Amino acid sequence: MASIKVKFRPFTTAGKEGVIYYQIIQNHVIRQLKTDYRIFEDEWNVKNGIVIVLPNNRNNYLQSITERIEWDIKRLESIISQLENKRIKYSADDIVSSFQNQAHEQSLFNFMRGIIAQLKQMGKHRTSETYRATLKSFMQFREDKDLLLDEINSEMMLMYEAYLRNKGITKNSSSFYMRILRAVYNRAVEKELTKQKFPFKHVYTGIDKTVKRAVSLKVVKRIKEIDLSLNQSADFARDMFLFSFYTRGMSFIDMAYLKKKDLTNGILIYRRRKTGQQLFIKWEKCMQEIVDKYDTMGNIYLLPIIKTPNVNERKQYENTLRLVNNKLKFIADIIHLQIPLSTYVARHTWASIAKSMNIPISVISEGMGHDSETTTQIYLSSLDTSAIDKANELILKGL
Repeated sequence: MASIKVKFRPFTTAGKEGVIYYQIIQNHVIRQLKTDYRIFEDEWNVKNGIVIVLPNNRNNYLQSITERIEWDIKRLESIISQLENKRIKYSADDIVSSFQNQAHEQSLFNFMRGIIAQLKQMGKHRTSETYRATLKSFMQFREDKDLLLDEINSEMMLMYEAYLRNKGITKNSSSFYMRILRAVYNRAVEKELTKQKFPFKHVYTGIDKTVKRAVSLKVVKRIKEIDLSLNQSADFARDMFLFSFYTRGMSFIDMAYLKKKDLTNGILIYRRRKTGQQLFIKWEKCMQEIVDKYDTMGNIYLLPIIKTPNVNERKQYENTLRLVNNKLKFIADIIHLQIPLSTYVARHTWASIAKSMNIPISVISEGMGHDSETTTQIYLSSLDTSAIDKANELILKGL
């Protein structure tokens, strides 16, 4: 059976990027398959034949290269497996040719993987994860059988929608997957890789109103006052929930990446990772009390969510989020709360309470508690931050 090796060819001039290529060996015949993946010599592990992902400004780029290599190897292995199953003689040239033909024809899976890699390279991890989740779902629907972009049609999308419905996926989640697939398809059309056939015209791509995930100020008080001294992880989860609430419903990912330097002269300044919008929050005593509870000496981050900087930070964030949400469910059971408690509830709760206190819609709109979060960001961006700080003070005084 044919074998595949990942190789690196350094540039002849020192200090310039070399190129990664694949070595295909079949019946003692060796062929090379070039890639456009370029890295520096110190970013290559010769012994293990892998890219070294260093904690520097090329981190995202190197991670995306690593993923693309993994996908390429899977494609090559799949090609070899198909040729083996045909029980006919084949050469290393046949493997290279099949791989290049697939790349030329542009399959949906490979095209989408390329977009995911680009998103990661640009540092848009959250968006890349939503695209990855969509691809995974569609691959399950297709039973891992790839298809050409030209094969996408409205009948297939209707079948996928029915598949999601039968799996118990909500209408909004189904619409979410469809909108991402539509964005991928439209990008392929823009690149003239396929013709526009409007395959999504018969499936639902809107947004249904959902039950608001918010609790009352009375419930927030109960969460704050409950004795969790014997359960350290639940106490931590409660603190993270309250910190989000105190900071106007800050999202957990923004909390995770808050740096100590972001807090200056009593003002917390941070940029939302989802929208890029810069926000200013007046620092309150209750926020400081939570920060003071935890030892973050030597850590650049304000909260102990990412405890080891530059080491699988995304994984640390995801693991902590999972732990916090799990413990928040435990807290919800203790206080007999009827709705699932999560970090996201804190965001909705601040907006809902602000609205109930007759804080002007110009200060808090429905999206940090309304239909669209985007709308909220538009409103907030045009406000004097002192108005928002006053609103937050009014809410926190109710605790």
